[in-house]
Amino acid sequence: MSYLALAGWFLIIPVVLAAYATWRRRLDGRWWAATALTITVLLVLTVVFDNVMIAADLFHYEEELLVGWRIGLAPVEDLLWPVAAGLLLPSVATLLAGPPVRPESREERP
Repeated sequence: MSYLALAGWFLIIPVVLAAYATWRRRLDGRWWAATALTITVLLVLTVVFDNVMIAADLFHYEEELLVGWRIGLAPVEDLLWPVAAGLLLPSVATLLAGPPVRPESREERP
């Protein structure tokens, strides 16, 4: 199994949970914008630190299991893991939070 296929299989659960959290909690664009910003930061950090670790020869990949595209020294397959984490953790946190506050159920405070 290639690295891309392995990462793709692990990406399925976060995508499904993010969709379910959006439906269940009626998440709006602000939640998705914050999640996208988180994923962007994770992607940048992944590219930087993967390149540093590969350049330091801390690890290497089986070339026949890679797609071949790289960002610097880092294979693009490594970018699916931060996307999965950036979707999974906020989705689980949202689903484990208390019931959503509905605008019509808020009491007016003086």
